[in-house]
Amino acid sequence: MTTTRTINVGLISVGWMGKVHSKAYAAVPQVYPELGIKTRLVQAADTSEERVDYAVNVLGFESGTTNYQDVLANPDIDVVSICAPNFLHAQIGKEAAAAGKAFWIEKPAGRSAAETQEIVDEARNSGVVTAVGFNYRNTPAIEYARQLISDGKLGRITNVRGSFFADYSSDPRGALSWRFVRDLAGTGVLGDLLGHLADLIHYTVSPITEVCALTHTVHTERPKLPMGSGTHFAVIENGEMAPVENEDYAALLVRLGGVGAVGTLEASRVSVGPRAQYAIEIYGTEGSLKWDFERMNELELALGSAGEQVGYTRIFAGPGFGDFSFFQPGAGTSMGYDDLKIIEAKKFLQAYLGREKIHADIHDALLANRVISAAVDSAETQTWQVVEPVTGTSASGEDLSKR
Repeated sequence: MTTTRTINVGLISVGWMGKVHSKAYAAVPQVYPELGIKTRLVQAADTSEERVDYAVNVLGFESGTTNYQDVLANPDIDVVSICAPNFLHAQIGKEAAAAGKAFWIEKPAGRSAAETQEIVDEARNSGVVTAVGFNYRNTPAIEYARQLISDGKLGRITNVRGSFFADYSSDPRGALSWRFVRDLAGTGVLGDLLGHLADLIHYTVSPITEVCALTHTVHTERPKLPMGSGTHFAVIENGEMAPVENEDYAALLVRLGGVGAVGTLEASRVSVGPRAQYAIEIYGTEGSLKWDFERMNELELALGSAGEQVGYTRIFAGPGFGDFSFFQPGAGTSMGYDDLKIIEAKKFLQAYLGREKIHADIHDALLANRVISAAVDSAETQTWQVVEPVTGTSASGEDLSKR
């Protein structure tokens, strides 16, 4: 009989992502009962009293506070979710590690590779388990794609193409939230979307080793939004305008040193049309595959020898694709975004308990951020930039037992 272990949870920042984390923790015992994990939502922190009340009265936390350091100092808490804005990630992440708390932090972790390195150093010194919110890699279709590539079904990988296009900031009346301010967010769409795309390439194919980039800001001004009063989805009529300080669009030429492949990666937060068209294409000498988050339960696959007339077959995710069978009984019944976070929570909690470590952690965040920092340097200098490697990631081909 499996011994049940209760893990006590703390939350820092009760915004949309904080709610998603909370629901994921609560769902793990229901979705994965065989793991013998129970979760207890102990304490949540937010600067807004209203959100603190929501955490207690709706999400089910036992207590709330407006000081996040109360969560880190709480001796009853084992693991902490850090869902605050980007500019607070490094500070809170380092403090969590120093307090001996395992933590699950949303990407991009730090606003730069240097800031993320500070979190890595503190986590290593403290020996705490970490996790990072690269949720798209948990998609069952992506897990299946990774296995196909690892098994050599596509042959030698020759090139990749990725485009993470969204319209959440396409309206020029869209509010100037913290995401558009360099001191608060760091980069713009590079950190927000292209970091996810880089991680998918790392996870499915190989680490990116060189980049050549360009960036562009489409909407150079936006109406101001007071901190904490809304999200970057808010639209403001006739508001006071202020400058956008980071990029709306980025494009990268990349080299993948581990497999000798090349590729192109693009990201935009202002594209009119795509809602969340987060897509990757991977090409090899014996086949290729395509995946798009807008149809996350599907994979397009073409396999065949060179010279054959081969077309794409649309495959629906089903049992045998990652964790699909824990959520749905058969292909054609779809999973959703929040399910990917449940998988992420499960992997984090397993790692915390000293079981298998198959999740994205702070080292993966550092690798993605080194790609982003190299892209920033490349765009400024108009030159190719080398991406400094990172050990201890879950990139394809790495031995996870060494983490």
